[in-house]
Amino acid sequence: MAVEGGMKCVKFLLYVFLLAFCACAVGLIAVGVGVQLVLSQTVNQGATHGSLLPAVIIAVGTFLFLVAFVGCCGACKENYYLMITFVVFLSLITLVEMAAAIAGYVFRDKVISEFKKGFQQQMQSYPKDNITAPFLDEMQQNFKCCGAFNYTDWENIPLVPKNRIPDSCCVNVTKNCGVNFNVKDINTEGCVEKIGGWLRSKLLVIAAAALGIGFVEVLGIIFACCLVKSIRSGYEVM
Repeated sequence: MAVEGGMKCVKFLLYVFLLAFCACAVGLIAVGVGVQLVLSQTVNQGATHGSLLPAVIIAVGTFLFLVAFVGCCGACKENYYLMITFVVFLSLITLVEMAAAIAGYVFRDKVISEFKKGFQQQMQSYPKDNITAPFLDEMQQNFKCCGAFNYTDWENIPLVPKNRIPDSCCVNVTKNCGVNFNVKDINTEGCVEKIGGWLRSKLLVIAAAALGIGFVEVLGIIFACCLVKSIRSGYEVM
């Protein structure tokens, strides 16, 4: 039995929220993949608090997309059991997102600490790793930084020729600009502080976004529950 009256408006609003959920899901997956790509290159491998957060974000985004699809099918067919499934799973996702938001805020300094350790280890591999070198060069050039804490960190790295730094440390990057460099021509600030601050701000944004999405999901749960009640009433009338 089709819903009538005010429930048609609720059903329409639920469709709007489901579209928003799909957009949020895609956004969460994109953010999780982006953070994971950065951390995978600079943070030590292993199940640490910092390295697990992107995986949680991606998993939540994927699951949210599937749940939104179930909700869309349930609302379209006005199926009581699909809508109940949607409400239960969306409630679980909301709880997980709240936990992830809190974890992202609590462990933000832990992520920075892991980044520092990983960056220093990657610097040791710079002269002999064809994958690490371009990545560190890109980070130094994009963030206008040099070394972990400052440019002198490269003095302990066996670069050829000696007494040089990567060209990516230069203010104006040109070939061999790091050989016999002048301090005024390079970026002297360390990458740990600059990129670490950027990561910390992104984690705060992710945490705030998760809380915002959670609020929208609560509204979606309320509308879904109203629709479930209407569908159940229709079954009882029949």
